[in-house]
Amino acid sequence: MAYGSKELAAIGDPTRQAMLERLRRRPMTVGELAEGLPVTRPAVSQHLKILRQARLVTERREGTRHYFNLNPEALLELRGYIDRMWEDALGAFSRYVAQQKRKRKRLGK
Repeated sequence: MAYGSKELAAIGDPTRQAMLERLRRRPMTVGELAEGLPVTRPAVSQHLKILRQARLVTERREGTRHYFNLNPEALLELRGYIDRMWEDALGAFSRYVAQQKRKRKRLGK
């Protein structure tokens, strides 16, 4: 699987997006993340498993509590991946526009 596939799939779910948004503020437990979400705690745990597998969150244990936090390194890598895709898309668009200009010029339009 190419880099970015697992990460993009992980952030494609609205519940996981909401969880990542909450984790921007501070580390949280499963219970804290579940508050206000329309899913159960076990569902939150499953979403966290996917986010951990994508390396987008890390887990830290303090006694019986498990705290989840954003993984800045993985998010930076994901941003780089998205930036490269964006640059490729802009380059392709630029080439298309240039091609269309040459085509119009040849046709005398």
